[in-house]
Amino acid sequence: MDRKPLIAGNWKLNKNCSESVEYIKKFGELVKGVNDVEILLAPPFTSLYVANENCPDNINLSSQDLYINENGAYTGQISPGMVLETGCKYAIIGHSEMRQFFGDTDSLVNEKIKASISVGLKPILCIGETEKDRDLNNTFSVLDKQVRKGLESFSESDLKDLVIAYEPVWAIGTGKTATIEIVQEVHSYLRDLIAKMFHNEFSEQLRILYGGSVKPSNVSELMNLEDVDGALVGGASLDPLEFSKIVKFKG
Repeated sequence: MDRKPLIAGNWKLNKNCSESVEYIKKFGELVKGVNDVEILLAPPFTSLYVANENCPDNINLSSQDLYINENGAYTGQISPGMVLETGCKYAIIGHSEMRQFFGDTDSLVNEKIKASISVGLKPILCIGETEKDRDLNNTFSVLDKQVRKGLESFSESDLKDLVIAYEPVWAIGTGKTATIEIVQEVHSYLRDLIAKMFHNEFSEQLRILYGGSVKPSNVSELMNLEDVDGALVGGASLDPLEFSKIVKFKG
């Protein structure tokens, strides 16, 4: 099945409003006319509105997280509706840094997916094993739990816009990249798992991204893999020229 590639840049805790506008103006020119790849940027919450005001039509926006409730006494939190109003189409959920540093559990990830769907945001479910998990041969059991718990109680229609991003924690920001064999093995496993949980047709249309030190020098090789449908890029997305090279990969 033909799945349109999705290349997403997660800026994490980088770029204020003026820096975001400057980046988007440069990046927008570099990717002008690129429509065979879905381009996605995930600036910090504070930059989302100005980013949307300056984004060309071929660049979409995502939040890096969101909260499960729409309003209330939740100091410091951002609701799904607030995210949507900034112009976002997607929400990154369950990123390893949210799990590691801020206590996101599989059940909370499930609630965040539900919250994003409730307002029409497309969830990007992030999953991945630590280096210890891999050393103990627990990679697939960890991923199985994260997927099953994260998607528990949802129907296929609920998840029609779901994206999954596989990010081995040991390869995020470390300069290490999983071998081509590891990436394809895991992505194939995930597609088979989704087919077992739902149906083959649903699994075949689902986009599964790879994240973990993706850069211009390795993106083409990764994107040539049968079950890799895009990339969730961290550090390399902070430079507009470098990220444009990733977006314009040649398969």
